[in-house]
Amino acid sequence: MADTSELSSSEPRGGYRPERAIQFAPLFQWPPQPLALFKWFFGFPGYLWPWTIFFIGVALGEWLYWTPDLDKMKNFSADWIAPLFIQNLALLVVFNSLWHVRLYVQKAQGTDYKYNSRWLSVDNPTFLFRHQLWDNVFWSCCSAVPIWTAYQAVTFWLQANGFAPTVDWQAHPIYCVLLILLTPLWLEVHFYFTHRMIHWPLLYRYVHSLHHKNINVGPWSGLAMHPIEHLIYFSAVMLYWIIPSHPFHSLFLLIQLGFGPALQHHGFDRLVLGRKTTFNTDNYMHYLHHKYVTVNFGVEMVPLDKWLGTFHDGSDEAMEAFKKRVREHRLRSRKGQ
Repeated sequence: MADTSELSSSEPRGGYRPERAIQFAPLFQWPPQPLALFKWFFGFPGYLWPWTIFFIGVALGEWLYWTPDLDKMKNFSADWIAPLFIQNLALLVVFNSLWHVRLYVQKAQGTDYKYNSRWLSVDNPTFLFRHQLWDNVFWSCCSAVPIWTAYQAVTFWLQANGFAPTVDWQAHPIYCVLLILLTPLWLEVHFYFTHRMIHWPLLYRYVHSLHHKNINVGPWSGLAMHPIEHLIYFSAVMLYWIIPSHPFHSLFLLIQLGFGPALQHHGFDRLVLGRKTTFNTDNYMHYLHHKYVTVNFGVEMVPLDKWLGTFHDGSDEAMEAFKKRVREHRLRSRKGQ
């Protein structure tokens, strides 16, 4: 995002540090900036391009060619649930592997623009199999995908039986399009508050700490979560158990939840596409969360972190403020003992 605060180009312990501080999307700026908002909405990268359009395309392909008719989903059956699981697993493996192979196997750009100059951990007892990648793949495939599929199956079953309100695209096209456009905003709000919830000490210790073993993150780290966290994370789709929607909306939302974490965890600020061309991936904010844990519970679209006092923009000033809060917290903790 465009901004004004300059930073140094490297982390103190090695690795890339963006040249500019993190800024939120112009959606909630006051006074409004119509031109900036227009550029952000239609620009590249922006709200629609490339990822929202990509997710819509994936969901549309899955809906048209792989999703059974609702009538078939009135009863739970492996005949239609098993193919959903296989589709979700295949899509996740392909998407995450494309990022991982290019950045971590081929090492196509080396450590250029990599936040942490080290590669993923091996022979480390912190992780299952003593291997960070295989740990991350295990939790993503053996916990995330089954729970993702379970939410998808229950949502389709509810809609097929009329237990969840549905809406027809032809009868309400404007409403359906608006619901698509608002889905990413809902996901950010849901993610922020559920994310803060699982940082409550008890939940953090027994649930969320599994995800935070990944300080130096990679594409497969995004969905490397405890099953309880997967239940909380994918629960965003329950919105469509309450408000009128088309089954395509829940499919689109779950595709974003499944694919989005790789975009926030691949560990590089930019992708090098040519000698002079780079593509900004805007995931520094969440990298700082993995580094400092108690900041940046959301991402860059809705400024909840800024509004609720948990924002770290990556600047030296923010770092000093963070250190001050840590010192004050430790002092209060000692006084309370």
